[in-house]
Amino acid sequence: MYKARYYKVDGKKGRARALPDALFDGVVNKVVLHQSVKAYLANQRQGTASAKTRSEVSGGSNKPFKQKGTGRARQGTTRAPHMPGGGRAFPPRPHSWEQKLPRKVKALARRSALNSRAEAERVVLIDGLRFDAPKTARLRDYLGSIEAAGKVLLLTDGVKETLYLSARNLSNVRVRPFGEESAYDILWAATVVIERVAMDRLVGSEAAPGPDSNEAEG
Repeated sequence: MYKARYYKVDGKKGRARALPDALFDGVVNKVVLHQSVKAYLANQRQGTASAKTRSEVSGGSNKPFKQKGTGRARQGTTRAPHMPGGGRAFPPRPHSWEQKLPRKVKALARRSALNSRAEAERVVLIDGLRFDAPKTARLRDYLGSIEAAGKVLLLTDGVKETLYLSARNLSNVRVRPFGEESAYDILWAATVVIERVAMDRLVGSEAAPGPDSNEAEG
């Protein structure tokens, strides 16, 4: 069972907390992590690169010079790929680079990324943060007080716009609602900071019996 450092809302250090086995089961599947990161990066590509072929460039309806007597190789058009200003051979065309992964594969990749950070003792639990207004300096000072080193991924209990706006000018900090982060987000960060109430709520919902479960009647 992994444990994580725990900090109160005022930045004071508390007793280390055990991480739930539902998310931190110790499995790090590197093959699935590679697939997830590769798909994430491919999905960031716009796919708008384009160039013209020889049939799309202008000009070239006549021979550029006579067939014989010039000492040069014969040419029929200036639109050929080897001619200056000619079209491009095998040009790039706009298309989608999207890659889709099964839902269970993405979930396994996310758990594997969390386990890799927990194994390196890079997971930190904190009390819920509440900012009345965006304050970049306040967030930066708080992350410094809890010794969150390097790039930081802050996972919040639901969408917190003030925290997101507070971190927008910090190049080494990203804010995501807990449960909506990707494996790439976790691997990007050197330290993963999670609001404890968000983890408790998500783990509690996963442990709750479904509507089809058979419960013994008293």
